[in-house]
Amino acid sequence: MFVNDLPGSSRFNTYRFNAEMIDVNPPWRRKTGMKKSLQKVKFLIAGSMLILILSAGLLQAAQTYSNPVISEIGPADPTAIFYEGKYYLYPTGDNRSYHVYTSDDLVNWIKGQRVFIPGGRNVWAPDVFYNRSDGRFYLYYTANWRIGFAVADKPDQNFEDKGIFIDGAIDPHMFQDSDSRYYLYFVKRGFEIHVQKMTDPLHLTGTSKLIIKPTIPWEAKVTEGPWMIKHKNIYYLLYSGYGANTKNYAVGYATANNPMGPFTKYPGNPIIKGGNGIYGPGHGSVTKDSAGNLWHVYHQKKGPDVGWDRFICIDPMWFDPNGVLHGKATRANPQPAPIIKAPPKTH
Repeated sequence: MFVNDLPGSSRFNTYRFNAEMIDVNPPWRRKTGMKKSLQKVKFLIAGSMLILILSAGLLQAAQTYSNPVISEIGPADPTAIFYEGKYYLYPTGDNRSYHVYTSDDLVNWIKGQRVFIPGGRNVWAPDVFYNRSDGRFYLYYTANWRIGFAVADKPDQNFEDKGIFIDGAIDPHMFQDSDSRYYLYFVKRGFEIHVQKMTDPLHLTGTSKLIIKPTIPWEAKVTEGPWMIKHKNIYYLLYSGYGANTKNYAVGYATANNPMGPFTKYPGNPIIKGGNGIYGPGHGSVTKDSAGNLWHVYHQKKGPDVGWDRFICIDPMWFDPNGVLHGKATRANPQPAPIIKAPPKTH
């Protein structure tokens, strides 16, 4: 279930302004010689109204974008959610804390405040989950190869630490299925992806189950960064392979009929990889635009050398008629932007 699903299109009104609604030629001024001038006036009025619509942000804010959408070097492993008309992004940052970034259109981002400091180093790959049942936000964090969680009432305020609950693990991802059941995906030492049921966003139940481990050359002994998508009752688990500090880092996926597995890796993996000036794309999240299109929010490396020179990118993902998931990685070249419809303003 996408906790960041956008509201249905019914919430977004279509704004139409018609110059014919304004009588610029009342009876006492209707003379043949004025006809052409009045037509020009109508055109100017209609054009002015269109400018007002655009300036008010009622139409798509950006027609194109170019990666990176956040050019700052360092942010990586992003989780993006949508809440009440705005996107919130939480990445790996300074290795000690997490900042929040906000955007109206997935293209233009503003860096906000530091929202959580767990203590220690190796603070990586957060996941933030909005729980509709209680209206709270749950941040699942990694610190020193331990997973903990923190809670907030708003997505851009300080999160309150609730402690560590998994040792020897990284890269948590919370998924709530359409039946409202909770599942936590995470990576244990050895870069093996596990899943465990939760009774609610704060409490694990049962034991974890291994669902994916490195078995294929392109993965290079790494499977990490899990993210779940459900499509037509099939569970698609995105993951990244190879070293995250290398140009060969890439994205694949595995499918199952149940969120607990068993999962089968797609034979065409990796579906997103480097090449042609793209280096190390991977470890991201998936959200939607106003039209319901999928957008992969992820990181790339700036250059080909081994290192942590990473920045944030977005690119579309899509399913073909056979249920195969596709994606791509772009850089610098302008691409069609996410479709964003602004809700009507209230006074």
